[in-house]
Amino acid sequence: MPSEQSPLFYPDLALSKNAYVSSSAEYQQMYKKSIENPEEFWGEIARQFHWETPIDSDKFFRYNFDLTKGPIFNKWLDGATTNISYNLLDRNIRNGHGDKIAYYWEGNHPDDYSRLTYKKLLEEVCRFANVLKSLGVNKGDRVAIYMPMILEAVITLLACTRIGAVHSLVFAGFSSDSFAERITDCEARIIVTADGVWRGEKLLQLKSICDQAMAKCAQEGHNVQHCIVVSHLERVTSPSGSQRHSNRTPMTEGRDIWWQDVVPQASTSCYPEWMQAEDPLFMLYTSGSTGKPKGVLHTTAGYLLYAATTFKYVFDYKLNDVYWCTADIGWITGHSYVVYGPLANAATSVLFEGTPFYPDNDRFWAVIDKYKVTQFYTAPTAIRALMKFGEQIVKKHDLSTLKVMGSVGEPINPEAWLWYYKVVGHEKASIVDTFWQTETGGHVLTTLPGALPMKPGAAGFPFFGVQPVLLDENGKEIKGEGEGYLVFSRPWPGLMRTLYGSHDRYEVTYFSKFPGYYCTGDGARRDADGYLWVTGRVDDMLNVSGHLMSTAEIESVLTEHEHVSEAAVVAKPHPVKGECLYCFITLSEQGTYNEALLKELKTHVRERIGPFAQPDVIQNAPALPKTRSGKIMRRILRKVAVNDREVGDISTLAETGVVEQLFAMRPPNA
Repeated sequence: MPSEQSPLFYPDLALSKNAYVSSSAEYQQMYKKSIENPEEFWGEIARQFHWETPIDSDKFFRYNFDLTKGPIFNKWLDGATTNISYNLLDRNIRNGHGDKIAYYWEGNHPDDYSRLTYKKLLEEVCRFANVLKSLGVNKGDRVAIYMPMILEAVITLLACTRIGAVHSLVFAGFSSDSFAERITDCEARIIVTADGVWRGEKLLQLKSICDQAMAKCAQEGHNVQHCIVVSHLERVTSPSGSQRHSNRTPMTEGRDIWWQDVVPQASTSCYPEWMQAEDPLFMLYTSGSTGKPKGVLHTTAGYLLYAATTFKYVFDYKLNDVYWCTADIGWITGHSYVVYGPLANAATSVLFEGTPFYPDNDRFWAVIDKYKVTQFYTAPTAIRALMKFGEQIVKKHDLSTLKVMGSVGEPINPEAWLWYYKVVGHEKASIVDTFWQTETGGHVLTTLPGALPMKPGAAGFPFFGVQPVLLDENGKEIKGEGEGYLVFSRPWPGLMRTLYGSHDRYEVTYFSKFPGYYCTGDGARRDADGYLWVTGRVDDMLNVSGHLMSTAEIESVLTEHEHVSEAAVVAKPHPVKGECLYCFITLSEQGTYNEALLKELKTHVRERIGPFAQPDVIQNAPALPKTRSGKIMRRILRKVAVNDREVGDISTLAETGVVEQLFAMRPPNA
């Protein structure tokens, strides 16, 4: 992977001139203040929001990261009270933004679209909040949500915050088993879903999945009292161009309720529940390396401050901009940068239900052109997939409005970065490669778009209030250039507070390996210029003949080849080396899988990294096993590498047929 030799790309002068942070010196000054005087730094930001009970300066910020000194905790603005929905809606309306568009909704089919102003959004939130109250939902109760990318999903989240309920949103691609496990764990009595949704040409029957999940919950002794269902299919265009009606959706009398039967009749006025700063806001489940999923818990005030501030500075959002994050609402990116961060800044956002490839492979570029998007935020996986279709399909559309383009979910390889920068951004838009986690609540490493030069593939520098440290295996700090475990020595307002119902697991998972530090589970490298490069999960590190390498490093080199559009690398046991490299490559349309290509790739890896890094196996993979959010499931690739067909649960894959295809295409001598 390139390091300090990487070319620097400087922000466009017009962008820098008008940016909130317009120079490296200004960034350094603000960063220093955020570390040395966090109370003053975050206090100034907090003053833009409404606090029903004022902030107590004596309780502004307290924490313990060292298990040897007692329980781990992290508290901000303790004692103050507020309400998230009030700050996102009422406050913006009072500031004159009531008639401003909060969301442009763009459906799966280009013929389906609508919009919602801040004033109308507040009315709908209050209506649904009153419905939840009428069903007995009170402050602190959990509400499970399993919804597509529709406006009712945003309304549901904010309605929960209006009355102090804790939402647990599960990505509407998880299996019924996975959803049931999460419902039972958070003890939700209410579910909100939709009858179904089109994903490209594929119909997903969401209510049927919820029915299966509720049946499984009942077997475990947990009964869901009500399931509220949005009738979505009857109002959208099916891929065939006809309308798909939802009246065949099975409904259980006394339990299931159609949204349209109760919400329109409810009052548009709902007084907000004033919440303590450290009251739970939401939980979001993330996979554990072993055992059951972890319910990451975020709280009210700190999360609000951090989501709002990272959105403002990282995307350099101004009031007339149009912002689009393609992430599903079911992931943390959807929480922080589709809902909470944008609304806290009175932003206008695009809410997109579709896929990059339907009805044509230029859908992303068509949507940017249609809404004149200024900030665009997507995943490297999507970028690499779209690269395969060439530049001409991009050039059909006017993308000149783009100012900032984000990357999220995994390290972006330099080749994809350069294509994104040159072809999509016309070498004018700044790229913000954002590193963060479900647990961190918001961005922790990135380059601010108007202030700092960009290096293709580098995450960059810490956000305000964030203090990264690199440690070796023995917990010794690595200063200057070097590579090690990425940890943080202090909290920031958006950092998770605990795992729901399992504080012991929280302490062990994140704070036991290196006392005094929050451990991300990722490795990182710092180059001579101080840029941080995230090298991937520590368990995605490869140890070949005593040489420690990251999968991201090998993948980046493989995709430098003009005929390789995507690569994934896993470790395979080796009798001599301990581990060897088993590589999967997806070819571009011009590429041909043959011995000549394999020789070229092996030679290229040898030359770029070293002889120890030469892959033992390079398998042709027309497609990789990915979730619908675009995350590669490496667990499955490891099974393919050792020809073990016991792959476990594959229900979260976007295309389950990929697995059998990969086994069938294993090289004979692998």
